[in-house]
Amino acid sequence: MHGLSRQIKIGVLDPAEPIMRLHLLTLLPLIAALPLPGFAQEKNGAQVYEAVCSECHGSGKLNAPPFGDMKRWGKLVREGLDDLVPAALRGVRKMPAMGGNPQLSDLEVARAVVYMANAGGGKFAEPTPADAARWRKKADAHRKG
Repeated sequence: MHGLSRQIKIGVLDPAEPIMRLHLLTLLPLIAALPLPGFAQEKNGAQVYEAVCSECHGSGKLNAPPFGDMKRWGKLVREGLDDLVPAALRGVRKMPAMGGNPQLSDLEVARAVVYMANAGGGKFAEPTPADAARWRKKADAHRKG
């Protein structure tokens, strides 16, 4: 009984054995490529919209302004991002805070709002982390007040 069959038989796999080195060399890059929850890449506005917002904004469910509806989004666009984003962060009317997904970052929510507002006639620039922080403060202050 030699090699791998002996190791399997006694329940021990020796990393020094050539077959184990081959498996380790094959598996390590695959393991390293796995996404880690703490280091997950931030989503852009379109990705957040598709994953979260489209549930209601895709069809107007619960009276949400439908994606691309210039008439419904026009008033919201005129209100501006300083009102729209904090409302999305804290929740408004039937929409829960963060669109119902607390896993999203404030910046991801802001990107989704900009994506939808621009599809409805807005001309807003991509939000920055500083914008998201400012909007979070405004959302929190409105919730308390």
